[in-house]
Amino acid sequence: MKGSDRAPAHDGAPGGHRDAPDRCYVVAGQKMAAPSLAPGLYVVATPIGNLGDITLRALEVLAAADLVACEDTRVTRKLLDRYGITVPLSPYHDHNAAAQRPKLLARLDAGQAVALVSDAGTPLVSDPGYKLVRAARDAGHAVSPIPGSSAVLAGLAVAGIATDRFFFEGFLPARPQARRARIAELARMPATLVIFETGPRIAAALADLSAELGDREAALCRELTKLHEEVRRGGLSALARHYAAGPAPRGEIVIVIAPPPPDRAPEGDIDALLRAALTHASLKDAVAEVATVTGQSRRDVYRRALELTRSHGDDTAD
Repeated sequence: MKGSDRAPAHDGAPGGHRDAPDRCYVVAGQKMAAPSLAPGLYVVATPIGNLGDITLRALEVLAAADLVACEDTRVTRKLLDRYGITVPLSPYHDHNAAAQRPKLLARLDAGQAVALVSDAGTPLVSDPGYKLVRAARDAGHAVSPIPGSSAVLAGLAVAGIATDRFFFEGFLPARPQARRARIAELARMPATLVIFETGPRIAAALADLSAELGDREAALCRELTKLHEEVRRGGLSALARHYAAGPAPRGEIVIVIAPPPPDRAPEGDIDALLRAALTHASLKDAVAEVATVTGQSRRDVYRRALELTRSHGDDTAD
């Protein structure tokens, strides 16, 4: 972070608000002054493809921040250059998060305003940002959401599939056996599924989804908001055949899958569901998952989970 360790200015007001330097952004050729920011962490959503999807509030925050923490400085710099923003950048991603987090917290301790962004969309969705948010909260710093683009919500918006209840899975496991096992667990979920996938794995993933879930209605959304945006709808089996027959598609992919039909809904086999969930999740997360799937109260499911784990001599249940 050489060259970016600028000491923040303060106006002496309660809460440590800093004076606003000449921080600006440019929209439609007009130079706009960014209002000053109170110290704290700002979680800023950025476009998922089309740079025009940035919000005015996000531009104000990015321009006024002391530092922008981002996954890839090259990607974020392209966005900031588009809008004439010259704030210092610092990489924050899976590989350096443990080392960078104390440095970012030190900036917050010094009364600075730090913006957190991902390469695209809303931070904390399939990235390590939640640990920084939790650490900032634990240290007593203000954390503010600056909402905007989300590939999850964009996919749901164009899929034409029920959105009253949905479950975001993120990326499925890369290995075939683990992927099929996870899909089998998702089959019990009485909600629309939203899954991220890569082009090289899409054909195999669709084949496994079709085999485990049946021929549910689905939509494959690729390159959303970009020049080559594509939304292909159909049954999972038809989508699997289509992508198996051609070259691997490029770009980011969101798969939206309809919930199971009523006759596939879970019948409340709590013990079996808990045993399956506990193979990949903590007790707390397993209880939440099974309660969602079955509609049972978390208290009842938790009580049963404790009985099961204690009967197997699992001291971690306490």
